[in-house]
Amino acid sequence: MRAELHIVLHFLVPGLVALGFYRRNFWVAWAVLCLTLLVDLDHLLASPVYDPGRCSIGFHPLHGTAAILGYGLGLLVRPLRLVAVGLLLHMALDGLDCLLM
Repeated sequence: MRAELHIVLHFLVPGLVALGFYRRNFWVAWAVLCLTLLVDLDHLLASPVYDPGRCSIGFHPLHGTAAILGYGLGLLVRPLRLVAVGLLLHMALDGLDCLLM
């Protein structure tokens, strides 16, 4: 059940953010925020690729401290801001998943 909730939140929360902050361009904003799920491609470097008992924060390279700080810096660059928001939302949701383990 936790895994299913995690996946649903990765689409629902970006939808709520897009609705709340990017209403005029909802579909584009929601799509960009959802596309930041591609950050999970770094899971392909792990063995096994999916481990329900593994916290991705700090384990996968694009889920590490340096990467998250980079995503935070992306908030300061206007053309990168929406992508940075998506990546930080993703990290927050993954962090929540770690807490629920």
